[in-house]
Amino acid sequence: MEKTFLGHFLAFLTVAIWGSTFVFTKMLLLHGLSPAQIFTLRFIVAYLLLLAFELVTRWQSFRLFSASWRDELVMFLLGITGGSIYFLTENAAMLYTTATNTSLIVCSCPLFAMLLVAVAYRQSERFTRVQVVGSLLACLGMAVVVLNGRFVLHLSPIGDMLAFGACLCWAVYSLLMKSVTERYSVFFITRKVFFYGLLTILPYYIVFPGFPTMEVIFSSEVLWNLLFLSVVASMICFLVWSWVIHQLGAVVATNWVYFNPITTIIFAWWLLHEQITLWFLLGSLLIIVGMILSDKK
Repeated sequence: MEKTFLGHFLAFLTVAIWGSTFVFTKMLLLHGLSPAQIFTLRFIVAYLLLLAFELVTRWQSFRLFSASWRDELVMFLLGITGGSIYFLTENAAMLYTTATNTSLIVCSCPLFAMLLVAVAYRQSERFTRVQVVGSLLACLGMAVVVLNGRFVLHLSPIGDMLAFGACLCWAVYSLLMKSVTERYSVFFITRKVFFYGLLTILPYYIVFPGFPTMEVIFSSEVLWNLLFLSVVASMICFLVWSWVIHQLGAVVATNWVYFNPITTIIFAWWLLHEQITLWFLLGSLLIIVGMILSDKK
């Protein structure tokens, strides 16, 4: 019971931190960094810090590779679905469609995660009607929060398909994470995600070359924002998220993604003085009720 409560609390905290990253990312964008450069720098710093931490504190159990090539392939897929491809599709989507469309599609990934888990684990994972209704209710609440009373969507096939690709990436990431958390430590899994995320982003720079100078990276305005995104939002949050999926299961953990728009709007209200509306309160209530129902066995 205590571990379950801790799992939910850490899931909420992780999603809340991820919801705040738009502020720090925006600061880096204003200083001339591209989204791909921000992702690469985040993962480089997070990977090196995690590698150093493991070598110092866990050197006796340190390993470079998985126990089999199949598991190593899963680690590779985790790196692209939770790292490079997810990030590129999500950011590219906003070039072709609205932020509202992108947020709605990407934040619906828990529904696809539930479907994937139900198909892949037919024998061990059975969802009750109450859980399904709870997940749908939470998804409806997320839509209400994102739309915020403006029930107008601008369809863009390219942008919406890219956002849907990001949505599927995170759903597959959650499913794959469930398959390895019982056999490998969260440190090993997270380090592999960072490594393969960085490895698979390299082809992007062949098409779009260029990287910020050391003078830009080590300027105080960039460095502190980058450290928060690297250490807190990447290294610590990815470690915690791996443990949360192991503890709560892929579907229940991923349902916390519905809270992402809530935390984003709260930070926007706090830091950017944006208005909290009745639609936001109604959507938040639906999400909370849906989350409670989706956790019922």
